[in-house]
Amino acid sequence: MRTRNAVAVLVSRLSSLVSLISLISLAAPVSAQSADLVLRHATVYTVDAAHPTARAVAVKDGKIIYVGADAGVTKYIGPATRTLDLAGRFVFPGFADAHAHIPGIGAREIAMLLNLEGTRSKDEFLVRVAAAVRQKKPGEWVTGRGWIETFWVPQAFPTREDLDKIAPNNPVWLTRADGHASVANSAALRLADIVGTTPNPAGGNINLDRDGQPTGMLIDHAQGLVDRLVPRPTEAQLDSALMLAAQRELSLGWTQVQDAHGTWDEVERMRRLFRSGQLRLRLYKAIDGPGAQADLLIAQGPGAAEFNDRFQVRTIKFVMDGALGSRGAALLDPYRDDPRTRGLITTDTTAMKEMLIRALRAGIQVETHAIGDRANRITLDLYAAAMKAVPPAERKVKRPRWRIEHSQIVNPADIPRFKQLGIIASMQPSHAIGDLFFAASRLGTARLTGAYAWQSFFKLGVPVAGGTDAPVERGEPMIEFYAAVARKSLDGRSGPATEWHPEEKVTREQALKMFTWFPAFAAFEEDRHGSIVVGKAADFTVLDQDIMKIPETQIPKTKNVMTIVGGEIVYHKK
Repeated sequence: MRTRNAVAVLVSRLSSLVSLISLISLAAPVSAQSADLVLRHATVYTVDAAHPTARAVAVKDGKIIYVGADAGVTKYIGPATRTLDLAGRFVFPGFADAHAHIPGIGAREIAMLLNLEGTRSKDEFLVRVAAAVRQKKPGEWVTGRGWIETFWVPQAFPTREDLDKIAPNNPVWLTRADGHASVANSAALRLADIVGTTPNPAGGNINLDRDGQPTGMLIDHAQGLVDRLVPRPTEAQLDSALMLAAQRELSLGWTQVQDAHGTWDEVERMRRLFRSGQLRLRLYKAIDGPGAQADLLIAQGPGAAEFNDRFQVRTIKFVMDGALGSRGAALLDPYRDDPRTRGLITTDTTAMKEMLIRALRAGIQVETHAIGDRANRITLDLYAAAMKAVPPAERKVKRPRWRIEHSQIVNPADIPRFKQLGIIASMQPSHAIGDLFFAASRLGTARLTGAYAWQSFFKLGVPVAGGTDAPVERGEPMIEFYAAVARKSLDGRSGPATEWHPEEKVTREQALKMFTWFPAFAAFEEDRHGSIVVGKAADFTVLDQDIMKIPETQIPKTKNVMTIVGGEIVYHKK
């Protein structure tokens, strides 16, 4: 009996000791519990349906270890913890741009090209070009990008004659903002041996005037006739451009950019800069196809995440057509304002069909630029044929998450096919507000049903990954968020309601997912990015205004104040 009582007393004392140890550990966490970084006194939008908002976040070793109330985060604060009082600012999962062109952004940032963005008339365009010509010696090239003639009155392409008046002694080569058309002066056309009888290359067009002579406008693949002659930037310039582009993206609040085209030379440059610590932005890189570059990716298989999950190569990029503004987008019916054309198919569909089958077997993701309704239909047909030829049991990745980039003008009958085939719609809301006042003239009212149809995709459960297409557009997350929820131009105009389908705008919750969770899903990363959840990477975008509640007109004025990637503060507005 005494033995039994003694055992009972011992058990009781041990239990009390365990309880005491537990209390001590909660009150004074050991170093293993202490966070590296704590954000508190904030409004945190988590994109986690179970816990949509919080006040504080704790981070250790680049991962989120706590999401919750201010009171609860104190136990993660140790002697070495960096604690930031955000004073009511607004924390979001790190914004991700699902479609941009980092080398092009960089070229703009270091002024390798004359920046023609924002020109409101042909006269202003020519004044800028003339100023650049005066800085050159005779015979030196003048190159630029960024003009959009649909902002001018009248909405007419510039011509070689316009450029000849201000640059008789210099070759001039100026690319439209979308990258799918350029204008050359006579000096550049002579160097390229382009005359009225020069045959159009496959997937391209040399625009001719009424006399059968080149106007100077070269569309899509015809640009290569001149572009091959333009002097290339140096390796140092390319490095500088890439680093400046990445820093710009971080300053805007982007934590990842999905670079929507590229070569293995670009991949090696990025790897070198990551290795030296000069790149801190996450990059998800695509390789151009069809061709030898894409063949190499298929042979290697999908690349693993590199540099602490900041870089990955596992996608082939095809370009099915051109752009709507330059009338290169491939349409099922002729252009309303130029019935002579239905646009251009710019890829070798036979080579693409064969490559899609090999990519599907190898587990390689595919993304295809398709803007017009004909281009989207052909892309869907090719995807469907490949998936039929390679059933899931024969695929390295059962659900390949193939994408259509832009998905801009889609015949309503084809929208459900995205869901049926498991295709991601990778879309850029700013294209809608940029095209607002010319799309109807290009397409007619009927074809605007199914144009920029974000809400239609959402209602079907199709993932809509939001991007910017920078440098085609300005590449700012607040412009994209505003465009998605307002479907209005930046000055508040929305176009005729009967034409512009305001029912296609999205809710703010949907818009937030477009730039967080869905890009993560589109990159096979939703288990580690896209929401603020314990265990995921500590990627955050901190804003000075609550974009989930403020008036629409205030959204574009909202500023990023801090960008955090993997728990590292990579941008802090002073």
